[in-house]
This record gives sequence, structure tokens and C-alpha cells, in this order.
Amino acid sequence: MSRNTMSFALPESMREYIDARVSDGSYGNTSEYLRELIRRDQREQAAQRLRDLIADGLASGERREATDDVISELRERALGADA
Repeated sequence: MSRNTMSFALPESMREYIDARVSDGSYGNTSEYLRELIRRDQREQAAQRLRDLIADGLASGERREATDDVISELRERALGADA
């Protein structure tokens, strides 16, 4: 795992909050706390992307029966888009 560091300024109240979360045993250290916040944000962004894709699909028009032919057509279109 790469160990890149970042430096940034925080208001004192935020630093105190982070220190309290670490002190109460919720996190081992400040870095662990920040990594967990980033992972949580990544999950939330992925979930939002999925919700957006579902909404786009629902708004895309009339539904089609998912027959083998339709699935094959969609697979071909998807693979062709990468080419």
C-alpha cells in the first residue's frame, strides 16, 4: 500500500472533534478516521451513480422483454462501445 501524505488546515473545532473520535476508541488514529470518511463517501457516490443509472433506465422509454435475443443485442452493443 502506497503511503502518500497530505497536509491541510482544519478549524480548531474540527480538529478537536477528530481527536475526540480517536480518543473514545472509535478509530485508532486520525488517518484511520479520515480513510473511513473517504471510503464512506466513495460508497455513497457509487450508490448515487447506481440510482442515477436506474432512473435513466426507467426514463428511457417503454420496457422490453429481456429475451435471449435482446440480451445478446445489448451485450453486443456494450462490447462494441468499448472498441
